[in-house]
Amino acid sequence: MAKSGAILPWLRRFSEAAGPRYLQIVAMIEEAVRAGGLRPGERLPPQRDLAARLGVDLTTVTRAYNEARHRGLVDAVTGRGSFVAARPEASAFLLDLSMNIPPPPKGVRLADKLQDGLSEVLRRSDVDLLMSYHVGAGSLADRSAGCLWLQPLLGGVDPQRLIVAPGAQSALAALLGLLARPGEAVVADRLTYPGLRTAARQLGLRLQVAEGDEEGMLPDALEAALAASGARLLYLTPTIQNPTAVTLSAARREAIARIARQRGVEIIEDDPYGRLAGDAPPPLAALAPEQTYYVATLSKTLTPGLRTAFVVAPSARQSEALVTALRGLILMPSPLMTALAVHWIRLGVAEELLGGIRREAAERQRAAAEIMPVPGRAHPHGLHVWLPLPPHWDRHRLIEAARQEGLGVTPSDAFCIEGPAPDAVRLSLGGIPDRARLLAALRTLAGILADRPVADPMIV
Repeated sequence: MAKSGAILPWLRRFSEAAGPRYLQIVAMIEEAVRAGGLRPGERLPPQRDLAARLGVDLTTVTRAYNEARHRGLVDAVTGRGSFVAARPEASAFLLDLSMNIPPPPKGVRLADKLQDGLSEVLRRSDVDLLMSYHVGAGSLADRSAGCLWLQPLLGGVDPQRLIVAPGAQSALAALLGLLARPGEAVVADRLTYPGLRTAARQLGLRLQVAEGDEEGMLPDALEAALAASGARLLYLTPTIQNPTAVTLSAARREAIARIARQRGVEIIEDDPYGRLAGDAPPPLAALAPEQTYYVATLSKTLTPGLRTAFVVAPSARQSEALVTALRGLILMPSPLMTALAVHWIRLGVAEELLGGIRREAAERQRAAAEIMPVPGRAHPHGLHVWLPLPPHWDRHRLIEAARQEGLGVTPSDAFCIEGPAPDAVRLSLGGIPDRARLLAALRTLAGILADRPVADPMIV
């Protein structure tokens, strides 16, 4: 605990060239936390004391502490003071371009939205009920809110077909277990969402590749993959595919839906980015609703911490079967987080956050396109860039060179389900909250890509 007059080695003189003084104070705290000079749980000086030490007015320190709290550096406890926040699980990288999460929307403090939203939910709700078990598809109000959120993509949806799930990954695992038996094949893109690989392996399912081109999965390749494997299930992310950022055209979607209908194949349509894109053709669930399970998580459009996804089944009967499968994996979604998500959707806060995230993603995509020395593939409102590497780099050397600079990027190997992975990486643009730090990371990576790797010495 800091006392008046105690030596605080993490303080330093202000610099006239270093910007506003309140931000310089935040930088002092951040650097001290990173270096270990300030430890989690350690109390910071009272604001008046620190203002006197630094020779600034109280408002400057108050503003600095508020900003530090916004950045997750400081926790404020009413009546007790401000404390260094517990550190989140450490990343292996100083600047992480591997985590595909939404960027913080400019001008919107998520912490304030959370505090206001949770306060309102608790004020309006029975707390005992919120903290109890809620098994099933979700209340009618919850499911109706999900239908409202998905209306721009699917139009009107019967709430009896919609399920509230605790995240897309659990929904995907439940669907795979429900729709395929161990040993059976599931058709997917060669490069696909790593969570599919994990769930399929755990359930004893085979993944069968349907080849694609620059526009995504080829209908003829889908037909061939279904014929070769006998698969009865297809997994696709038609909009801003992870990792390639390809969005299937309307014609491709119609052809794939037609093949699925003709062959009696069920579809899992994973659509985490549909609301972000805003310009995609109609989902497969709108083209072949009788055989498509549509999964839309809020993790990529609002925030991962909500742990909420909406799943639209072909019928009310099939939604009940999925509820049973989900219950066997994870009993229920968090009632509190579901209530917050529903509250945000009903009040328009979710749309406000989505709009801010889309604008911030667009700014980051424009900057990435200007900075990177090689062209990548991305959607203007997407969260990631798919970057094929120039001939003088292979992905393994690039990953190591980036790691030495403190950068984390994801190689193509993480997404490849069969055959050799291409020399390419996925760059996620949302995981670094501060845009200036993201641009610094991209410039560092651009400098690496512009250089040629040092050849290994010949071994004799």
